[in-house]
Amino acid sequence: MYQTILVPLDGSARAEHILPHVENLATHYKAKVIFLQVMEPLQIINPSLHVTGALTDTVKESLNDFNRRYEEINTYLSGRIGEFREKGIDVRKFVEQGPVVETVISVAQRENADLIAMASHGRGGISRVFYGSVAAGVMQQIDRPMLIIRSRNI
Repeated sequence: MYQTILVPLDGSARAEHILPHVENLATHYKAKVIFLQVMEPLQIINPSLHVTGALTDTVKESLNDFNRRYEEINTYLSGRIGEFREKGIDVRKFVEQGPVVETVISVAQRENADLIAMASHGRGGISRVFYGSVAAGVMQQIDRPMLIIRSRNI
């Protein structure tokens, strides 16, 4: 039934509550798992502006922070991959940049994911309006099945 399961993660223990469910589905259906973490895009300064030495240092620092964060995410996802591979599950990872909801949808379409599986904080009503919800945003726009589990505060 499922050949490819996309699992958006953010590095939190809350998001990882989906992993046992994904492991069971992947084992049962012999499905490939794709871990995805989306990074906020690096803000680029308008190149038409005059760049001073102080501004150049700020840009370099931002780029270094961005690269450091990318490596942290890559290491984190590699750890999750190792855990799944030890259980015989075919798994890959992607670190993408962009708006989270749109990027999840784009990767799901690009990789032909049959299922998107993720944990949600389970907020409703006015809380969701103020804080947003990646799961709700994806669910409103996606054209394929989703598995969403409610993950309580940790």
